[in-house]
Amino acid sequence: MRKTLALVPFVLLSLIVGADAQSPAVTFQSLLAEMTDRDTAARFPSPAYTCRQASSYDQASTSADDANTWMANNDRSFFLRSEENQGRQEWVMLDADGPGCIVRIWITASNACGTLRVYVDGASEPVLAEEAQKLIGDNVLLGPPLSETRARGRNLYLPIPYGKHCKITYDRPNFQQSKDKDDLLYYQINYRTYAEGSQVESFNRETFDASKSSIEQLQTALLKPAEALPNDLKHYTPPTTTLQPDESMRVTLPGPAAVRQLIVQIKADDLALATRQTVLSAEFDGQSTLACPVGDFFGSGVGVNPFQGWWREVKQDGQMICYWPMPYREGCRLRLKNHGQQPVTLTVKAATGPWTWDDRSMYFHTDWRQQYPISTRPMHDWNYLEAAGQGVYMGDTLCVVNPVTAWWGEGDEKIYVDGEAFPSHFGTGTEDYYGYAWCTPAFFESPFHAQPRAQGPGNFGHTTNTRVRLLDGIPFTKSLKVDMEVWHWKECEVAYAVATYWYGRPGAQGNHTPDAEQLKVVNFEKPKPPKPRMVEDAIEGEGLRIAATTGGTTQIQKGASFRWSNNQQLWWIDGKPGDKLTLIVPVKKAGTYKLAAELTKAVDYGIVQLTLDGKSLADPIDLYNDGVTRQVYPLGTHELSAGEHRLTVEIIGANEKAVKRHMFGLDYLKLEE
Repeated sequence: MRKTLALVPFVLLSLIVGADAQSPAVTFQSLLAEMTDRDTAARFPSPAYTCRQASSYDQASTSADDANTWMANNDRSFFLRSEENQGRQEWVMLDADGPGCIVRIWITASNACGTLRVYVDGASEPVLAEEAQKLIGDNVLLGPPLSETRARGRNLYLPIPYGKHCKITYDRPNFQQSKDKDDLLYYQINYRTYAEGSQVESFNRETFDASKSSIEQLQTALLKPAEALPNDLKHYTPPTTTLQPDESMRVTLPGPAAVRQLIVQIKADDLALATRQTVLSAEFDGQSTLACPVGDFFGSGVGVNPFQGWWREVKQDGQMICYWPMPYREGCRLRLKNHGQQPVTLTVKAATGPWTWDDRSMYFHTDWRQQYPISTRPMHDWNYLEAAGQGVYMGDTLCVVNPVTAWWGEGDEKIYVDGEAFPSHFGTGTEDYYGYAWCTPAFFESPFHAQPRAQGPGNFGHTTNTRVRLLDGIPFTKSLKVDMEVWHWKECEVAYAVATYWYGRPGAQGNHTPDAEQLKVVNFEKPKPPKPRMVEDAIEGEGLRIAATTGGTTQIQKGASFRWSNNQQLWWIDGKPGDKLTLIVPVKKAGTYKLAAELTKAVDYGIVQLTLDGKSLADPIDLYNDGVTRQVYPLGTHELSAGEHRLTVEIIGANEKAVKRHMFGLDYLKLEE
């Protein structure tokens, strides 16, 4: 059954008019303006450009025909080459001819204390030079949202244009280009290359400093997406309606115009199911370009999961809002259909504004697919989108349902433009693509990427990742293919659903539309937490009283996956050689005891000397290991009186391969008569 609703137009006050059209030359200021000029996204770029990515992906991956290497996962610390410069060694991350522009830099590392340098147009001195972890994701150059850390991923969205050439390097004392985990530098750099002859004004600090007011206005605007709507909108508010199973409602909008805001609010007994089984579709000038479950379309995924971004936001009251401009010449038809078995109540609001259609105007597209089950073995590429025609890729929302707590997203994105044999975007991990890192199961939001849902515990259950693009949109003239590796730590069966957002010139087509059989919500029973490992008669490290510490910080670290006794350890981090930690060890009665300690070993742990009441216990202990493990160390036989004794841990150095954080972890002590 279909319900066709009458429309009641009215005009509301709007706040800020969109940015003015760019000048022909590409400048730092024009790029700042482009970031909040939403209309730019809906027109094919002029001047034309390509968007590519340089990254630290494992370069053992050379061909999809080689199954043994195509899923290689050592995606860190790979560089183009090393160079000697003024007595220091610099590792080249990017070496690109212009005219062009850096549009996004993402990094993560255990300790990215090396200097990142940006050289433009062959100059011997960099236009930017700063410790990487301060430049990216900190407030040294500029603050959020253009520079911010989200769930351990560091993101920089500052445009850096260059007329002829750009080189980006990284250096760190004693750094080695190898597979050792001494730096663990993962990086992605997205950059534009403009058509030959394009006029691009190169970045310099003088222009940057003179633009601080514009940057501040941009930062504020990106955090207030509704205020960037133009002031000449017509608002359409069909009555709230309840759709029974298999019913639809349609909204017809006259043209020429562009949809500039769309709001949908759903109410149902099972809201999670309703967000997946209520499908939004759209026709522009008779061409069907959009078909997607409502929750996925707005970046929420399964259920209503509030977050705020530049292109979409989900409110606490359940309103789901998008700001993608959707232009058309003659007319637009929106449809919402209830594919489920329960009634769904819908409130819909649409706002349109003027649009002058030209030979660069594009229709808005959203493709969607879900697959379950997906076996995680063998590892393989899973397709997000294959598009034919001319257009620009603008982002996606990935919803994963994971039956175990182990990490599901080691997989890299692989994006092929215009029939490339090898992807021009080859990533370093799914979470890296979405702007975070280290499989962190925590909510975060920003104008460009978000994790609105991370069910847990660990990485179990529903996870929603979304990334949208501004200057890092990917133009294509003939075709586009976007894949993501399915690379899971465990062999199991997962569910993937993805919505892709892109613009296309008339006639462009994607390859995925919702199938009724796909519109299901996959759920798994939460795993029961394992009983903690308990070592009989252990003196737990986390229970010892700390008498003194000369540096670093101490805390109780919990983690069932590490199998510490009682799932906890006493953790001492960021001390320096020479620092000491003194613990009080209780002895109930005098006697002769064998003493042992179970200690943690990992890539960022130090070399320590243990003493008891001033007497050295064995030789220095090197706690470096490539991965987290535990080891029991015998510490000799001792005559101990009843009462308190002092165990002192002194940091004396670190393994040459270790990340220099000099960590120490005491799981437990054992006194055996």
